[in-house]
Formats: sequence, C-alpha cells, structure tokens
Amino acid sequence: MTILAAPFSPSGRPRLTQARAPLTHRVEALNERGERESVQMPAERPLTVYVDRRELVTLMTLGAHPEWLVLGYLRNQRLVDAPQDIESITVDWDVNAAAVRTRSGIERIEERTASKVVTTGCGQGSVFGGLMEAVEGLQLPPAQLTQAQLYGIVNAIRLQESTYKSAGSVHGCALFRGEELLLFVEDVGRHNAIDTLAGWMWMQPQAMDGGDKVFYTTGRLTSEMVIKSAQMGVPIVVSRSGMTQMGHAVAQQLGLCAIGRAMNRRFLCYSGAERLVLQPELATLLPGAPAPSGGLGQASVQQ
Repeated sequence: MTILAAPFSPSGRPRLTQARAPLTHRVEALNERGERESVQMPAERPLTVYVDRRELVTLMTLGAHPEWLVLGYLRNQRLVDAPQDIESITVDWDVNAAAVRTRSGIERIEERTASKVVTTGCGQGSVFGGLMEAVEGLQLPPAQLTQAQLYGIVNAIRLQESTYKSAGSVHGCALFRGEELLLFVEDVGRHNAIDTLAGWMWMQPQAMDGGDKVFYTTGRLTSEMVIKSAQMGVPIVVSRSGMTQMGHAVAQQLGLCAIGRAMNRRFLCYSGAERLVLQPELATLLPGAPAPSGGLGQASVQQ
C-alpha cells in the first residue's frame, strides 16, 4: 500500500501520512427468500498506536482518517498539549500500525496511562483514569443555538451520503458551525469518530476555536462523549439517540447543552437549556413550509 507523507509544515504542526483504507467489504449473504445476494459491510481493522516506539493502545477503526484519529486520541487523552508536540504520525496498513514520533517525549507516560476506564463506546472505548479528574478544570465558552439551526443540522445529516446508508453498522459524528457542516466522519465506534474530529480541528488553525461549533453524533451521549466534546471546547452536543445518566451529570456540571432524540422536528434538551433559543412555532410547521430567518439552509462540506 502506498503511503504518502505530508510535507513539513513551517507552522510546526506534525507531518501526517495519508493512509486511508477501504471503508467497505463486499460479501455474499442469504436473504429472507433463500437467495444469495452481494452486500457491503463496513471494514474493521486494528490500528496499534506506538508513541516513540512504545506500544500505547490498539484502536479498532474503519480507517477513513487514521492520522486524525491518532492525533485526536492523544489530544482527548490529554497526553499531548498541542499539535506542535508531535513531529510526525505514520500509518502503515501493511502492519496495521501507527508510529507517533514526538519532539521531546511524553512526560510520565507510564504513570499517566497505567489506570484505564473501559467506557460504553461501541468497540469498547477507553479513557485513562486521570481524564475523569480533569472535568472540574474545564470551562466552556458562551454559545447559543437556535431551534431553526438545530433543525438545519438534523436535515444536513439526513442528506449526508454515508457508509451507514450503503453498509450500516457504523457511527457518524460531525462538526458544525451553526448549521454549516464542516466535517462528517464515520467509524466503527463513535469514540473513534469524535477523536478524528478532534485531530482534524488541531490541524486546522481556523477551526481551533470550539465556541462557535456544535458536535453531532448518531450514538448516545455517554460521559466519554460529553467530556471529549468539552475538551474540544465545543459547548453544544446533539444526538439522534439518548443520553446516559453519567453523561447527563457531567453535562450539567460543565454547563454543556446536550440535545438528544433529535429526529425530524422532535428533540429533548437534557441540559444547558439556556444555550438553546427555542422557536416552538417551528415544531408545528408543515413539511416544506418556509422557516423564519436563520432557518434550514443548505449545509456545505469543507474537508
């Protein structure tokens, strides 16, 4: 497999390969009529992450943006403080490995990665124990989302082409500015997808500020998802699924706006309702009816 290395960035950001892997795999299956048909299923592959030649973790991933995934994982585990701390990330699918080279090592890495908490994320996500203690120090910026913008986000996801539509069995996460879609990512676990978003944000200087952004996930809002969104500085999260009790407790502690069950014109705001500008008249609009100013605009994708 050819691996393309990105040129050195004069800004000091890490050099990344571009080792995108095939997202689906075609197999034969037996349908309800006893007929064999060709169907696609999501690819799933292990990616073992080595930091300065030390094995850190094995992530099960779709392989769409593995370098951003690794970068975001290191960020969300608080193992690195800035992208400039990393010299390069090299992914090689021939050996299912990602080699991370830092500029000056990771201080106390053995101690900081010794305690793990297995999370409820699909594919069994994990967070290092010290991460849970960092919640108290997080401060989210002021931000608001209108009900019309929320409906725009839900509509943009509905129209988004995805691996889920062709093969199912994956989670999608997205980053929005208002109702403008900035990036949509799919993976076998939603924790992988949000880590990929975090890695992308670190590589885009104009996207570093999370205060004007909204995080969307197809999966449930667990404590892990809430904490990772907060670490990205994103104060509003939206899910088409529900929310766990611990996720709710963390969201309330952080003052994060958590919106779940967001499908069509229905939703539930579980916490941070002061960040949501309600427009209840929109909930009863007939399909196709014009929305007020700030309504359901067409989303654009910026890769």
